Amino acid sequence: MRFSLSRTIADLKVYGRSSLRSREGFFFTLVFPVILILLFGAIFSGGGVSQSTVYVQNNDTGPVGGALVSALNSTSNYCSNSSSAGLCLRPVPIDVNFSQYLSSKSASDGIVIPANFSLAFESGQEVNVTVFGNPSSTTSAVVSGIVAEVVNGFNVRGATGVHHVGIAPRTAVSSNYKYIDFLVPGLIGFAALTSPMFAMVNMSSTYRRDKVFKLLSLTPLTKTEWLLSKIIWYVCTTVVSFILMTAVGVYVFGAHIVLNWGIGIFLLLGPFFFVSLGMLVGTVSNTPEAASVVGNLVTFPMMFLSGTFFPVSSMPKYLQAVAHVLPLYYMIEGLNEVMIYSNFEAAYVDMALLLAISVVVFALAVKFFRWRED
Repeated sequence: MRFSLSRTIADLKVYGRSSLRSREGFFFTLVFPVILILLFGAIFSGGGVSQSTVYVQNNDTGPVGGALVSALNSTSNYCSNSSSAGLCLRPVPIDVNFSQYLSSKSASDGIVIPANFSLAFESGQEVNVTVFGNPSSTTSAVVSGIVAEVVNGFNVRGATGVHHVGIAPRTAVSSNYKYIDFLVPGLIGFAALTSPMFAMVNMSSTYRRDKVFKLLSLTPLTKTEWLLSKIIWYVCTTVVSFILMTAVGVYVFGAHIVLNWGIGIFLLLGPFFFVSLGMLVGTVSNTPEAASVVGNLVTFPMMFLSGTFFPVSSMPKYLQAVAHVLPLYYMIEGLNEVMIYSNFEAAYVDMALLLAISVVVFALAVKFFRWRED
């Protein structure tokens, strides 16, 4: 039977009306995410978000600049396999604009050593090391403290006693962020995950148990059309959730959000994947109870380990490895890239990964989805 858009829209209208009549569905789809953003925004309003990687650009061709980089590296353990805290220093080529480079990496912490550093140091002139950072970030404060300690060591070791290396703090182009800036994309991903996942897991198992699918098999509606109508519905609810949460974030807590077309791509891909995944989980489960257990096992790790409430970079290394295999991570990471950093080059990777796994899961859901249990 050929695909019919009219049948899909007809089923969408029926499902939409039934969903709007459900107080529980309305609450958890639209109201609960807004409550979460109000709660977490109030608790962490103005709080900083950790940035683990620090970029270093050494423009000095003399030995002192290299010695300063070595001294900074000696304070860092984060890039190793050690579990101890520290910073991860990354070198930046001297022929690039440092501010633009930070923006392209969606980062705010950096150190720039000037071209005349060795000459000024050896001649006893004052010279500044520029430290980029986010004033609201705890990691930026750590970076400034470490640089200050290293610089003090250089000043103490000055042979003539008149050498003075100073610190010139600067705010990176993309660094004026607050916790709420990252909470908004995280909760949009949360809304795209929870509503379709829980609804589809429950629906696919109970409809099969109550023979509703058997009745639907007697209609012209196809499995693909039925599933597509659910995807369209949850795309619509995710868009409404996005509007509500963005409005609360911006007008209540002063979130810095950049509106662009990339957001729309993730608002499509997120529900597409999670509706398909919820249908697949419910379909392969024998009972509604089993489907609920499996659904929770799939949903809760993504909910808490994908950067919904706290940045993945602040987690231990082994949890970061887990986060990178969770689909929700790529939705939230992609939303961060387009809504906060406007870094589309990085977002394209997240879009491609989400699209690929969504197509695969959708195909599997349609394959294993049966109207009848014959």
